[in-house]
This record gives sequence, C-alpha cells and structure tokens, in this order.
Amino acid sequence: MTLNLSPLKNLNALDALNFLLADVRGALGPFLNVFLVTQQGWSQSAVGVVTMVGGLLGLLAQGPAGALIDAVRAKRELVAAGLGMLAIGSLVIFVVPTFWPVMVANATLAVVGDIFGPAVAALTLGLYARAQLAGRMGRNGAFDHAGNVFIAIAAGIMGRLFGQRAVFLLGPVFALLAIWAVLSIPAAAINHDQGHDQPGREPRQAYLPAFIRCRPLMIFAGCGLLFHFANAPLLPLVGQKLANANPEWATAMMSSCIVAAQLVMLPMALFAGHYAQKWGRKPVLLIAFAILPVRACLYVVSDNPAWLIGVQLLDGVGAGLVGVLTPLIVSDLTRATGHYNLALGLIMSAQGVGGAISGLAAGAVADRLGYPPAFMSLGLAAGVATVALAMFFPETGTPATPSERLEAERKAIS
Repeated sequence: MTLNLSPLKNLNALDALNFLLADVRGALGPFLNVFLVTQQGWSQSAVGVVTMVGGLLGLLAQGPAGALIDAVRAKRELVAAGLGMLAIGSLVIFVVPTFWPVMVANATLAVVGDIFGPAVAALTLGLYARAQLAGRMGRNGAFDHAGNVFIAIAAGIMGRLFGQRAVFLLGPVFALLAIWAVLSIPAAAINHDQGHDQPGREPRQAYLPAFIRCRPLMIFAGCGLLFHFANAPLLPLVGQKLANANPEWATAMMSSCIVAAQLVMLPMALFAGHYAQKWGRKPVLLIAFAILPVRACLYVVSDNPAWLIGVQLLDGVGAGLVGVLTPLIVSDLTRATGHYNLALGLIMSAQGVGGAISGLAAGAVADRLGYPPAFMSLGLAAGVATVALAMFFPETGTPATPSERLEAERKAIS
C-alpha cells in the first residue's frame, strides 16, 4: 500500500489542503456582490449578469472537469495550476473592479473552481484504502468547514480594518499556502489507478451509456437535484425576513447564520464519515434528507430572529452529511469504471441545476403568496426527495464489521 511511504505527512498535507481551499474560495465568492454594489456602485442587474454567467459556466464545466481529472496523473499539479489562476483572478478583481475584467475573472474562477472538489476526492482515493475512505472523507469535510469559519472571521476583520476591497488580497495569500500544501503530498504515495477508481487498469467502460443504465446513480442525481432545489433558497429567504424586520442588524445576523451552520457542519462531517462506515451510506443520507423538510416547515412557526437563526442551525446537519456522503456514494457506484471524477462532476452538476433554478421559483412564490407558502413549497419538494430516496435508492456501501473498523482506524493514525 503506497500510503505507508509517509502516512503522517499525507494526513497533515491533506488536512491543510482542505482547510486552505475553503479559505481561497471563501475569500472570493461571498463578498464580491456586496463589494461591487456598495463600494463600486454597480447596479443589481450588472452584478446579476456577472454571477449568472459565472454560475452557468461553472455548471457546464463540472462534467469536463471530472473527465480531465480522470485522464491526468498529475493531479497535484492540476490543483496547483488552478490555485494559481484563482490567485490571478482575485488580484484582477482587486486592481480593476470594472465590468469586463470582473466578468472574465469571475467566469474563470467559476470554471477553475470545479476542479478542486473532484481533485481532492481523487487524491483521497489514491492515498487511502477503501476501508479508510469514509472516515477520511469525513475528516476532509471537517477541515473544509473549519476553513470556512476561519475565513468568514478573517475576512470580516480584514474588511473592518482595511475596507472591503482588501478582502480580495486574502485569495492570493491562501492560494499560495494551498499550493504548498498540495505539493507537500508525496507524488509516490498516490495510487493514480485507485484515484479514479480503476484498480488494476481494467478496460474502461463507455461512460455515458453506463451512467444512464446505472439506476442508483440516476436516482441519486434526481434526489440530489430536489434536495438542492429545496435547500438553496432557504438561507436567502431567511436573510430577507431578518433584514426586513431588523435592517440595522441584517449583516450581522446573516453572518451569524452562516458561521453557526458551518460550526454544526464540522462535527456532522465527522459523524458522517464514522457512521457511513458503521451503518452504511443510506441511513446517514436519510437523516440528512429528512432534516430538510422539517427545517423548511419550522421557519413558518415564528418570525423571531432567535428562532430563525436557531432553525438555520439545522442546515449544518443536512449540508454537512450530504457533503461527505456524495463523493463516497459516487465512489461506490463507479467502482472499477475509471470514471469516478466524471460521475462526481455530473452529480454535482445536477445538484447545481437544482440550486440554480430554485431561486427564481421560490422568489416567485414569495412575491405572490408570501414567505410561509414559499417555505412550505420548498418543504414539499424536500419531502418528495426524502420519500424517493427511502423507497428507491439502495444501500451502496457494506457496513464494516467491528474488526474492519478497528483496522481502518489503526491505519488512519499509524
């Protein structure tokens, strides 16, 4: 097993990479719209065009990005190159925050950003045995959420001390640190055939027909689309309610919602990694899906800010579990095909489509009927996804025996 070359170095480098990638992404996306409108005087329409173009290009690039990661063995170098482009894009936004430079930079960042999730999953597959995979994916998620919390706090302090524009200088700093982290993973420790789930280099299957014929993969894609359709508009709708009721505290309460949810996601990621190996994937996935309709309906109970922020904590449960389980389940379903990263990119595209189309639908319902019907309709969509998952989606992983779990844990810390 190649991992034994330098297990502690692999562990620390992969932890650092997940933490720092969250910092790179977090220093860019959430603050761009606010900066352009409040500091640069952009119209909402101009910002909407930039974000729409970036979002659509990002969705279109997810499948090809996965195929590229399957095809190349230099996965560390691919991640490093993507981080270099992110650093340049962030500097362009800082130096020239006008329409066309920002449009090109944001679109580039959206496309390049598709590389990181599948690439980190591929590196993890290449470094760890299958018995260790669930726990390692959970650890990846925990460090990602820790990075999101850190960058939210760091960006807030940076913006407060030096202005909103200075936040975009954090991107290049953390990108350079992330490049150091990924290149610290020894190249010889990575099993590249295992990294795209094709041990032994068997002949690859024709991927598109195989994916379409893989009923569990299609069910998972459909349920994931519905899950993200229901989940994506909830935080913006809650933010609007909070802003309408408490305009002077709107930003602080929105930040509290985000940070609080990320803090919940961190232990949930570890929970998912442990119990997906102990119970199997489906029971843990059902917990994530079942939380969502409950959360949507609870928003209707009260308009009290404390209640709304408290209910928002449940976002950390659902998102924290789904984020860990998605690459695990795709790995189960694409074993030995050689197209793991392509399949993961397509699943993420389906999830992205669900999130992209739901904002318009939820907004239209809220405009015409009010917030309670909007929340209830999203809860209904989440309920349909949960029922479909329970009835039609099979267990994809085999729960480990106690001895197998102990052996995996021993290897993970040895």
